[in-house]
Amino acid sequence: MVGYQPMTNNLHTTIEVLVNKTILACILFSLSTFGFAENLNYQLEKPLLIIKEEKGFLACAYINTKTCDKTGEACAIVSGVSTHDDMLKAKVIAVSEPAAKLGVKVGDTGSDALAKMK
Repeated sequence: MVGYQPMTNNLHTTIEVLVNKTILACILFSLSTFGFAENLNYQLEKPLLIIKEEKGFLACAYINTKTCDKTGEACAIVSGVSTHDDMLKAKVIAVSEPAAKLGVKVGDTGSDALAKMK
């Protein structure tokens, strides 16, 4: 991205979001706090949602676990969610290999998956 300058404000962070093996974009996300986790929300047709913990993250189905396997990221995926609160209650539908090594399983609640990634 020519001329791109990330903001260096502790209320924002820049991340690359990988979707279906392609870089969706380098997006500036607004951060909010949920316990010690970072909540990321980017408004698309349906919101792109991520809750980041120390050892991994919980994400909506925009994120691909196969990409996370390639990058070594522990991630758990939930679907049909519109808010971070929805994510905590939703059942995990997919996990990356690094997340499975932390004990995260398909069928866990989002809240349980995050607890395993602390």
